[in-house]
Amino acid sequence: MDEVDTETLIAMVLSLLTIPHPGQDLVLDTIIQCNGNVQAAAELIDARHVKDKPPSAIGKRKAPPADLSNWLTPSASRPSSSKPTSSVKKRDTTSKQHHATTSPRPIRDITHPSGDSPSKPTVDLMSVLRQPPPSKPSTLRLPPLTLSNPSMVAQYTPCTLHLSILPPELACKLFYTMVDLSQSWQRNKWWLFDRVVESPHRTSFFVRKTNGVDDDESWQEVAQYWYNGRPTKPPEVFPDLMEEACEYVEKVVNEEMRKRERLPLEWTGQGTDGQLWHANVAASNCYEGTQESVGFHSDQLTYLGPYPTIASLSLGTTRAFRLREVIPSDDISARRARTFNVPLLHNSLTVMHATCQESFKHSIPPQPTLDLYRPLYPHPARPFSPPERSNCRINITFRFYRPDFHPKSTPRCKCDVPTILRPDMKNRHDGKTDRYWWTCYAGAQNDGKGCDFWRVMDMKAEGRGITIADSGKTG
Repeated sequence: MDEVDTETLIAMVLSLLTIPHPGQDLVLDTIIQCNGNVQAAAELIDARHVKDKPPSAIGKRKAPPADLSNWLTPSASRPSSSKPTSSVKKRDTTSKQHHATTSPRPIRDITHPSGDSPSKPTVDLMSVLRQPPPSKPSTLRLPPLTLSNPSMVAQYTPCTLHLSILPPELACKLFYTMVDLSQSWQRNKWWLFDRVVESPHRTSFFVRKTNGVDDDESWQEVAQYWYNGRPTKPPEVFPDLMEEACEYVEKVVNEEMRKRERLPLEWTGQGTDGQLWHANVAASNCYEGTQESVGFHSDQLTYLGPYPTIASLSLGTTRAFRLREVIPSDDISARRARTFNVPLLHNSLTVMHATCQESFKHSIPPQPTLDLYRPLYPHPARPFSPPERSNCRINITFRFYRPDFHPKSTPRCKCDVPTILRPDMKNRHDGKTDRYWWTCYAGAQNDGKGCDFWRVMDMKAEGRGITIADSGKTG
């Protein structure tokens, strides 16, 4: 589901206002002041507007603007007025002065064919008509761009693409394993407004034996995971082939992270083997056929924390991975969002680096046709049968659940349900002053009913870290 974000909160407030648009910055500041209560924010903005309005402006009507017909229609055919408006007087004076200095050719009054002059002097049309002010130049909307190779992906997005990431036989065996397991996977369901919606693909969740920070194997049992406002069933442990594939993925991700600048709120700890990044959970999805898809969204940060790195492994048939930036409010008048399409081939790895979840949304769109995947190796359970073609794409997104965002530390809303963490995508800046907030998500499962809980995340006050900023490791 495409989750509610800053833009939607602002739109909700604007829809409740009884005054003209007061400016997006004012609306956002008022939302924060009201702790995310949309109704209270709208009432406060309305109240401030009335208070700040000068007394002379209250109840005062603005004179209707004079249009072209007032100048071209003879006075005899216009309804008489006991008191001419000041705007007409002003125009008459200006017109007379203009005639005295420029003496342009008068326009013949077609209502007097005999040539007799009307009761009032003829007004020069050019003294009335003015060239409209130049319109603001519209920002150029760029067409979608297909990023067909790793260098283009790195150039235009905060992602890297890696081809042939696993040994061919391992990739093929893992594909077979996950397709077989996907027969029992579920389609997520949640409330959206007044109805229940169902995701158009099957999904499941896996955890590693340890959290990657220590050797404690009980972490998955004590952690109570919630998804879409409801508790999940105990997740399954990585299958052996997924565990083997994860080691290849971790190597590539850590190599990439060492090349990149680290951001202040990134976790600075290391795994049991000294890695910067260690996958301890994996969300797996199966897209079967051309129509199974997922809409634009950014991944929930509730357990990932700010600036996460997510590694997405693609197996099976090729599907398009679509990315689109959320333009910050400060830049929206200068540039437009562009859509990027990345073909995800079998055995390819897409690494969504820090800032991707804060600045981009991604999707897997439906497509009219697709190329069937033709495995190189037979199914392990049918070694003597020829490989069967498949229309399925398996996606395994390896993630690192940070120990400082352990499920036990997640704030609960007024519904007594764990909240979710969202980034302020519309008002991000330099990666150092970006904001996040906790908000109720119980409505996704509670007949669409949640509460107005909303709180800005405070890393220090909530006792989270150690981060790059805490350790002084920058660059």
